[in-house]
Amino acid sequence: MQTQTQTLPESPKPSLRSDNAELMARCHQDADQQAREELFKRFLPLARKLAARYSNPHEPLEDLVQVASVGLLGAIDRFDPDRGVRFPAFAIPTILGELKRYFRNTGWSAHVPRGAQELALRVDRAIREIEARQGHHPSVSELAEYLELSHEDVLIGLDAGTAHYSVSLDAPLSSGEDEDQPDTLSDSLGDVDESYGLVEASMSLSAALGCLPYLERQALTLRLEHDMKQTEIARELDCSQMQVSRLLRRAADRLREMTDPDLEAARDEASSAAGEQGQLA
Repeated sequence: MQTQTQTLPESPKPSLRSDNAELMARCHQDADQQAREELFKRFLPLARKLAARYSNPHEPLEDLVQVASVGLLGAIDRFDPDRGVRFPAFAIPTILGELKRYFRNTGWSAHVPRGAQELALRVDRAIREIEARQGHHPSVSELAEYLELSHEDVLIGLDAGTAHYSVSLDAPLSSGEDEDQPDTLSDSLGDVDESYGLVEASMSLSAALGCLPYLERQALTLRLEHDMKQTEIARELDCSQMQVSRLLRRAADRLREMTDPDLEAARDEASSAAGEQGQLA
């Protein structure tokens, strides 16, 4: 009868544990900087692994590793060997706390309440994990089920996440490599809105429209505001299409004279010139 052997995970070597304990004692009791640096080198892979949890396209991994390294040094300095707790069990929450503090205090482009920040980080991490596993962007319902949160909390996290990172005004609008000087975001801001000219024109036309004779005003109103054809306007005004065409042409000429000061000045100048020529003749 064959016996099945079970492989147990290897536990840390006692010599390594005792060596770490010796370094920790030298660091705290003798203020040995070399022992402190050696402990930092040994546990730096742990800090790097924890920093990788928060890796994202907006934060370089090396910056996060530096933040985690600060947390690791703080854990080394504050660790008390006499409490009977292994150093990794103490260092992990300390490093994670330093990373969360970094994102909370310096990683946000706008002030967001702490609770909303935590939700945004959890939702962002869940989105990346679900996309890696299932290959598609998760819905709000999927996120709520994955995180065991309500739909409202997921929406709060998503909304808060939009305030996490800002975009530079000098950032190019397109990533085309064939463009020597692509337009930036600032180029699209502060442009003159052409609608203002339409508002001014509309106000001028409204004032001038009231000065037109009744039939011309009615024909032009039906054409512009109601988008009616000349045949439809003719039926509405009980006249022929030819008369409607003349009404619209006269109305357009009158409006042009009333709203275009240059045209009116040119006509006055032409009239005065014609009068002078008549007097000379």
